[in-house]
Amino acid sequence: MPVSDAVLTQILTQLEALQVSQQTLQAKLDALTVPRTTSPPLSPGQHATSSPTSSLAQAEAVMSSEAPTASPHRSIVSPPAPPATTTSIAERDRDREKVLYPSRVILTTYPDAHGIKPYPLQWGASDPAVRGPVICSRLPTSIKQRNAIGAHSGSYSIYRALAIAMGTLDPSHKPDYTKTEPAVPVPPQPVWYDPSKIVSFDPWGHLVPQVYRRELEELGLDVRPSIAVTRAHMKLSEIDETTRKGELQIDGKVLLKSRPLINADGTESTADPGVEIAISKAAVEPVWYLPGVAERFGISEGLLRRALFEDTGGMYPELITRPDIKVFLPPIGNLTAYIFGNPAYLSDESKELTLRVHDECNGSDVFGSDICTCKPYLTYAIEECIRGAQRGGVGLVVYFRKEGRALGEVTKYLVYNLRKRGGDSADKYFKATELIAGVKDMRFQALMPDVLHWLGIKKIDNMVSMSDMKYNAIVQSGIPILKRYDIPEHLVPPDSRVEIDAKIAAGYFTSGKKINEADLVKTVGRTWEETEH
Repeated sequence: MPVSDAVLTQILTQLEALQVSQQTLQAKLDALTVPRTTSPPLSPGQHATSSPTSSLAQAEAVMSSEAPTASPHRSIVSPPAPPATTTSIAERDRDREKVLYPSRVILTTYPDAHGIKPYPLQWGASDPAVRGPVICSRLPTSIKQRNAIGAHSGSYSIYRALAIAMGTLDPSHKPDYTKTEPAVPVPPQPVWYDPSKIVSFDPWGHLVPQVYRRELEELGLDVRPSIAVTRAHMKLSEIDETTRKGELQIDGKVLLKSRPLINADGTESTADPGVEIAISKAAVEPVWYLPGVAERFGISEGLLRRALFEDTGGMYPELITRPDIKVFLPPIGNLTAYIFGNPAYLSDESKELTLRVHDECNGSDVFGSDICTCKPYLTYAIEECIRGAQRGGVGLVVYFRKEGRALGEVTKYLVYNLRKRGGDSADKYFKATELIAGVKDMRFQALMPDVLHWLGIKKIDNMVSMSDMKYNAIVQSGIPILKRYDIPEHLVPPDSRVEIDAKIAAGYFTSGKKINEADLVKTVGRTWEETEH
């Protein structure tokens, strides 16, 4: 037996033993808590609720082949309650927990367990009915037909769990998707039917209420959209300034004059209100097709599953125990695609397309930190997208939540501290990150091109980026890039010169001066002392 199979078998055995042990402990706990037959007096106006006995019946129902239903006499959402002692809170929540989660804790499931029958899902099928919906819900109506591991909403699934625990959200709430269909069409593309081209999200995610109406309305399955497409106006002070300089022109279609400003007394101001950009945008949550993700990174599916299980603190045991489930919704940030001009032009090879793929930098993008070029790059790319759209083409900015090169903001700030205290020179730029994080970059752009394929993009005329990782990932996915260019020199903030020169010396694309290792010691950022106040 191969080593990997032996290891997986060992893990399965240990998990099964753990499950049995846990069930035994839970049974003992039930014996102590369930027989309580008396209840505290009801306060005036408070309605009687079902007894613990009914909760036990629900627990037994879950363990049988029939799915349980919530008691019709008991509200899942808690009404406001007066302050309570720790003991009374524990007593209240013990009963409430049994209503919310009537079965014993199920640490994991197995393919051959009684009643387990995942809803068919064939990744890459051209017919959405054959492809099948993504179902990860543990609600009674869906739990035995789950065909995906994880939860919707990425990292925000934690807040949903908190809302349920606090009683502000009914876990069985059924969303009403009336009038939520995409504001602009994103029609199926032939590439959607290639299971190797889009593996990091569900290409049908924005059409769920339409293409899976039967599963939602007739079968009662908890199927949710993982993509939303809408329209908006974008308002940026930097674009206002560029327009005032005459470097951008108001055309009334892509770039519009803003409405008059209002003074504090309610009268209309005579000040220049600036401009707004008419855009379309799509928010896309991660939905990983594990075989495809593993192939994209050049590793086995077994190793990918093991790493995702082990290095998330064992959060998802089914990555190990359910090899039959091939879809995983990871608890990570989403991406947003901002479209400038006609979205239909994205898939039209005769139209000029300008692209910027941008990874989140909260400190610069939102708060204007000048230690890096993130905000100048983002702003310049938006300007270029506007110009491209006004020439009759289309612009696209894809914004990924990969803060601090996917190392996180805490790690990034620790690196900043090391740099500023250790002499912030360009020759130490990457080394500082490696000393703390152990790696230069964890963004791994292999999954990034999926959104371009989803939008039907077949070629890129202009790419605003100096990143070879992004460029190579796109080209290797089959999309040619005709021209790429970096940010103009005059837009580089002085303190971010360290970053730029270090990247150029490391081989990043540049249309300007060449820099070698010997030059790096000459590029030094400002010290904290110069900014003390």
